[in-house]
Amino acid sequence: MPEGILQVLLVAAKGLNTSDFLKKMDPYVTIICRTQEQKSTVASEKGCEAEWNETFLFSISEGATQIILKIMDSDRFTVDDFVGEATIPLATVFIEGSVPPTTYKVVKEEEYCGEIKVALNFTPRGGHGVDIEDEEKYGGWKESSLRLIS
Repeated sequence: MPEGILQVLLVAAKGLNTSDFLKKMDPYVTIICRTQEQKSTVASEKGCEAEWNETFLFSISEGATQIILKIMDSDRFTVDDFVGEATIPLATVFIEGSVPPTTYKVVKEEEYCGEIKVALNFTPRGGHGVDIEDEEKYGGWKESSLRLIS
């Protein structure tokens, strides 16, 4: 099983089943890869045709075979509504290195309820990408091991 960094570009969703009858939905997406979970911004009042164009990074290790995208409708005064989810297998991106923006079916209780468009890019550990653990070294001072002599 490969190890490295998975980049997920969350592009857009369309045809989502609405969970709000009086106003437009406020969808957001929670992306899950094993124990890692990241949340997109809320596409306020975008309804069934939401756009995000947001990128997320996940550290891939042994046992990661898929990502799950859970689409939720943000509600101000009640619990957020579950709209549906898409499961994306990672085997192709591990082999090819990247998957261009592709549309995946969103399902709820095994029934089709819209589509979500996502692009994937995988950088194997030891590749030319930046490891998530190394990101803190960029843009700031790294502690020096040299001692000043007075």
